[in-house]
Amino acid sequence: MIMPNNLGRQYNLHAKEYEQKAIEVLRSGWYILGNEVKMFEKEWADYVGSKYCVGLASGLDALWMSFKILGIGQGDEVIVCSNSYIACVMGITMNGATPVFVEPDEYDNIDADKIESAITNKTKAILAVHLYGTACNMTKVIKIAKAYNLRVVEDCAQSHGNHWEGKTVGTFGDIGCFSFYPSKGCGAFGDAGCIVTDNEELADKFKVFRNYGSRVRYQNEVVGTNSRLDELQAGLLRVKMKHLDEFNSERCKIAEHYNREIINPRIRLPKIRPGADSSWHQYVVHVSGCRDEFAEFLRKHDIGTIIHYPIPPHLSDAYKYLGYKKGDFPIAEQYADEVLSLPMYNGMTEEEQSYVIEKINAFVPEEA
Repeated sequence: MIMPNNLGRQYNLHAKEYEQKAIEVLRSGWYILGNEVKMFEKEWADYVGSKYCVGLASGLDALWMSFKILGIGQGDEVIVCSNSYIACVMGITMNGATPVFVEPDEYDNIDADKIESAITNKTKAILAVHLYGTACNMTKVIKIAKAYNLRVVEDCAQSHGNHWEGKTVGTFGDIGCFSFYPSKGCGAFGDAGCIVTDNEELADKFKVFRNYGSRVRYQNEVVGTNSRLDELQAGLLRVKMKHLDEFNSERCKIAEHYNREIINPRIRLPKIRPGADSSWHQYVVHVSGCRDEFAEFLRKHDIGTIIHYPIPPHLSDAYKYLGYKKGDFPIAEQYADEVLSLPMYNGMTEEEQSYVIEKINAFVPEEA
């Protein structure tokens, strides 16, 4: 079976390094907010080109804490793409703010040309989600934000080491949020996340807030939370970070193989926006009218796939209270019925790639 993702393959590429680091951290006797976290924060900030990094427990924590610390809450609106993963929306609503959805463009990210018409006097921020491993049009996003005095938060959960016009994503807005969930480009071996920012005051607030609102033990300045990147995950991320460019390069080669040899006219290949690159966190094709049949065809040939994502946030049970109905965001709904993520992982052999391509090209829907 060729799985849509095979984390064991990536682990095996550098297993000895991971195991040595794990033993080193375990033997240190220090497991929370120690040297590994401190060094990771410095190294990740340097990698993305930001002044500050604060390690957190997850990517969702990075999102909701960002809006909390920016003072965005009840009565405020935040613009977000209508085809985003639901965690992006949760980061907004957990603070009592209201998501305002904007449709995606042909590159599967927010259509920056539609943002301005969604702005009201309640709009306080734009959440730019760099979906599938490629960047939004941050030039337009930042221009609009400056014109309307809006905050910009970037969700870089799926875009580790990606760029827009040569600059690393996460460094355009006020705050860049990263998830290090195991399947991500620089994935941890459990849940982990961080934020990056060039604002020293914001970075300090995150450090206090993540640790029960305290910078000095038992002296609590604010009502904070417990969202600390632990030493073990930080140490393992430091190892993986050293290989991130190598991982991204390998995935680019797999994507190039797919791009070159998938010729089935029923399969619309992913598009990369001019000015952006891609780490190919996911290789997402669009299959109109027969997506589920196509996925079943591949499954019968031992090829696994995933839908990212089958239900747009505005139609999820969690957000019924927003009052949206089917048809309100037709492009996001169309994409939810079309998108399919093909196998894409580090350590995928050329033989496996060629087999996937062969079967994709052999697919013919029943009504054809």
